[in-house]
Amino acid sequence: MTLRERLEWLSRMTLLVFILASAAFLSAITAMRVAIHGREVTMPNLVGKKVSEANQLLRSSGLVLRVADRVYSELPANVVVRQTPTAGVLMKVSQQAHVVLSLGQRELTIPRLEGTTLRISRIEMLRAGLQIGEVSNISIANEPPDTVVVQNPKPGTGAATPRVDVLVSQGDRDKAYVMPHLVGLNETDAQHRLDLASLRRKVNLVAAPQWPHGAVIDQTPAAGSRIAANSAVELTVAM
Repeated sequence: MTLRERLEWLSRMTLLVFILASAAFLSAITAMRVAIHGREVTMPNLVGKKVSEANQLLRSSGLVLRVADRVYSELPANVVVRQTPTAGVLMKVSQQAHVVLSLGQRELTIPRLEGTTLRISRIEMLRAGLQIGEVSNISIANEPPDTVVVQNPKPGTGAATPRVDVLVSQGDRDKAYVMPHLVGLNETDAQHRLDLASLRRKVNLVAAPQWPHGAVIDQTPAAGSRIAANSAVELTVAM
């Protein structure tokens, strides 16, 4: 065998060895991927299921259930409230799924808030581990301002929510009037109209020969304005 033939034979053998080694490497990678993915399962949805049912679902998938916490909720006792990881996540066999179980609805004791100020009501609710919910206001005669007149839920036990909505008095609504038109009236008639609305007056006398003596020639506020009870009205009267 000549030198050239030996070199050609050696090249063919080297190429064959490389091809066989590459095939073996690719086969090993493929086998590892198949083995890894073959040991993955999809996390089932456990929320809303009883703990026994959730445990059975996980065991059938090769997963392990662990109770991370228990909280009060609207769900019945021993029902899954939350889960980690969430449903649909790929999990490896024997991994743990952490769940939070419900303790059921907590029966709360609601303090009496009616008749107290909103500030004191907030303090009482904080002491009880509760909180003020929606605050609505209403004007009520003979009720001091900032006083709770209605609460929901009512005081006592058995409430399922820690929030208490309250209706708070704003006190008696301030009376208001529409300012009448007084210009052109004599001072006596203008004062009579103001007395009917319990409005106070301040009179400024000015010389106005073109106006009759005692006639109102200007007013503040202007006619049609909204004016609160016991407000002062300024009249300018011709002398």
